Amino acid sequence: MTTIAGGPTGTGDASGPARYPSRFGASGVKSRHLRAHVLVVAWLALALLAAAAQETVPVARWMSVHLFLLGAVTTAVLVWSEHFAVALLHAKIPDERWSTARLATANLAVAGLITGVWTATPVLTAVSAALLVAAAGAHLMMLVRLGRGALGGRLKPIVSYYRAATAALIAGAVLGWMLSGGGAGGPDRYAGLRLAHIHVTLLGWIGLPVLGTLFMLWPTVLGVRMRDRTAKVSRWVLWLTGSGLLVAAAALVLGWRRPAAAGLALYVAGAALAVHLLVRTVRGSRPVSAAAAWMLATGTCWLLIAAAADLAWLAARPLAEAQAEIDALLPVLLIGFVAQVLIGALTYLLPVVLSSGPEDRAAVRALLERGWLPRLATLNTGAALVALPLPGPAATTGTLLAALAGAAFLTLAVPALVRGGRKASQDAGTAGASGRPALWGTAAGVVLTVLAVLVANSGGDTGDPAVASAAGSGAAAAHRTVEVTLADLRIRPGRIEVTEGTALRLKVTNADARRHDLKVESGPSTPMLGTGDSHTLDLGTITGDREAWCTLPGHRAAGMTMDIVVKGTAKDATAGHADGHGGHSAAATPDGLDLTADFSDTWQARDAGLAPAPGGTVHRTELHAAHTTVEVAPGVKQQMWTFGGSAPGPTLRGKVGDVFEITLVNDDTGMGHGIDFHAGALAPDEPMRTLDPGERLVYRFRAEKAGAWLYHCSTAPMLQHMGNGMYGAVIIDPPGLAKVDHEYVLVSSELYLGTPGSTAQVTKMRQNTPDVWVFNGIAAQYAKEPLTVKAGERARFWVIAAGPSDGVAFHVVGTVFDTVYKEGAYTLKPGDAGGAQVLDLAPAQGGFAETTFPEAGHYPFVDHDMRHAEAGAHGTVEVSR
Repeated sequence: MTTIAGGPTGTGDASGPARYPSRFGASGVKSRHLRAHVLVVAWLALALLAAAAQETVPVARWMSVHLFLLGAVTTAVLVWSEHFAVALLHAKIPDERWSTARLATANLAVAGLITGVWTATPVLTAVSAALLVAAAGAHLMMLVRLGRGALGGRLKPIVSYYRAATAALIAGAVLGWMLSGGGAGGPDRYAGLRLAHIHVTLLGWIGLPVLGTLFMLWPTVLGVRMRDRTAKVSRWVLWLTGSGLLVAAAALVLGWRRPAAAGLALYVAGAALAVHLLVRTVRGSRPVSAAAAWMLATGTCWLLIAAAADLAWLAARPLAEAQAEIDALLPVLLIGFVAQVLIGALTYLLPVVLSSGPEDRAAVRALLERGWLPRLATLNTGAALVALPLPGPAATTGTLLAALAGAAFLTLAVPALVRGGRKASQDAGTAGASGRPALWGTAAGVVLTVLAVLVANSGGDTGDPAVASAAGSGAAAAHRTVEVTLADLRIRPGRIEVTEGTALRLKVTNADARRHDLKVESGPSTPMLGTGDSHTLDLGTITGDREAWCTLPGHRAAGMTMDIVVKGTAKDATAGHADGHGGHSAAATPDGLDLTADFSDTWQARDAGLAPAPGGTVHRTELHAAHTTVEVAPGVKQQMWTFGGSAPGPTLRGKVGDVFEITLVNDDTGMGHGIDFHAGALAPDEPMRTLDPGERLVYRFRAEKAGAWLYHCSTAPMLQHMGNGMYGAVIIDPPGLAKVDHEYVLVSSELYLGTPGSTAQVTKMRQNTPDVWVFNGIAAQYAKEPLTVKAGERARFWVIAAGPSDGVAFHVVGTVFDTVYKEGAYTLKPGDAGGAQVLDLAPAQGGFAETTFPEAGHYPFVDHDMRHAEAGAHGTVEVSR
């Protein structure tokens, strides 16, 4: 029979793995565990308070998660991993002073991290992260040194789980620090870092020690012998889970989804192998602690369920979509797995370390197991409600049930700790001298901390949704918190008025379906926030006016700005915003464009020729949304937002009844894009949704009606996306369309020079003051490279007015149109007595006009709004003999 810590393994609780070697005094063990578990209970209590304060405490959701994981769970894992490592290796006990120093450093670091993120203090966050890495590194060195020269045993491999988990804690702390700064590199980078952080923390730092400890703790709780294959299986499981987690985390940091899924598959396989062995260990005998056994079993099942669901999402969805689904798994892991395993383990272990004999142990266990079955049912019902995609307040109800179960355990754990403290004091001969001060000191610290949190963050008000006042008088004006909401390309309130000297804090929440952030002039900024995410910015004492804005391209110019105004200043006396939402004054348009100058040597005109409709009834095309630099006028290069690398995008053609299957891929690294085909009729909810960078979408529609149709980006602000080149044409031939000698397609649009999305450019868009008007995206290109036909040949000109704000009056000088088709109907046909001089189209309309050129010569074509023609919307048809 294998022995651990001086007793037989798996034969009851009197001498299981929760006992140090006898050379360490019993009162010392109890005092140390008492102090550590008072910290655990304090962190749990703070986590519950934060969870209950979602509406009053900034970043309450983030705080509750990290108070629980970084505070309570990390403290418990640090204590018990050292405890079990000593017992399993039969090693020399580490110096208690160094152990206490490591634990204190880790707790101090956790407090600093939470405070640093909460108050948006980057220096404190960075220092605390470094302190946590140092504490974890010291813990890892201790675990390595324990193995040197130790006697060991067949359960020695389990200590490797604790070493691997500590390495995961170090990685998680570094990734968490990087996330606190927003994840340099944009939304894609942030998403990868966040997923890597979640996986190494939950599946590494917490999951690995739980799996390892269960190999020995599970038989002990059941009161049965350990299976012979346990040591061998434990090595296999560690290899699978450890290597799989390493691959998954590295791949997520790099943004590689499929390798990450492969790594996670290894982790799931390892966890399933461990669960298989644990199931085979179950016997018909009565467990030593039924409550602990059931909680450990159900908690491990939740880990396996969540990891499998995590793998499914990661394998099936792009990272941006997978992140949202995996985020939904976090409450399941926290409630079903982490909280349940922690409560189950403490239910078994606390009576062992806090009692002084069998009777005392039985009394403590009876106290901790009181009402365990209803608590078990309540907690797992809450986890199920959170996990299942149920409508209405199911998730909120589930969270409340889980919190109720956790609070019930705390009400039992505190008396157990008090009892243990008294016993430890009596054993040490200093009645009340060691236990009570520690308990009362901890309790006072918890109360003061909670009061500080609540007082510091009370009083936030927003009143008028457009203007918030953070002013007041006396002490009430010293520190104010204002709720700020990001939605619909607006920041609400758009204006905050403060009294000079006010210490201002902004609680920023993204209520939009798109990601946003908030940057304060000469101050802090939030990380990129997903839907429902919040972050608090501490601006310090306000002494002057400031502006805040979203940093995503184009969002600031579109109106996502906010003014922080000190009352009585010049800015306060102005007439406010041009549009009530932070508008900006117009910038002068560039002068001196010479449309008669030469293009560069590498420039090529866009081929206006239109090929016949391809054969077949299904047309498949892949369009990539990306930024492309284009020479848009002689010697003028402009960055355009494009479909397929050109502005306008590729022209698509088909016949009535044809099916178009368009795969849109967002290759843009900094912003979302979508697409809208006017030629199709279908609900826009899904096919026209915005795709985050790296996402792809298959847009399928049937062309039921003939016409010259527009397609364009469907993402707001559409004015900017279309004004920067995200549009194109779809030609659906009318039935019986006659053949002609030449077909050309001309997409009319405006062009706004300048940095895409800049304030100056967007101001021009809003005021409809383009720099040039163009056909097919380039000013005067067909004056340099004329369209060509021969005398007597018939030509058809398809024209689409892409706008985004102006229409077109298409006219060819020197000839008359004998056929005009506009918006799905002929207004003039060959043989009619009349003719037409203009094909006039409002923005987004399309059609064609036909003519025959009577003789050789040069026939100018123009937009007959002469402002447009003179500013680039002109070209030439060169007719030869």
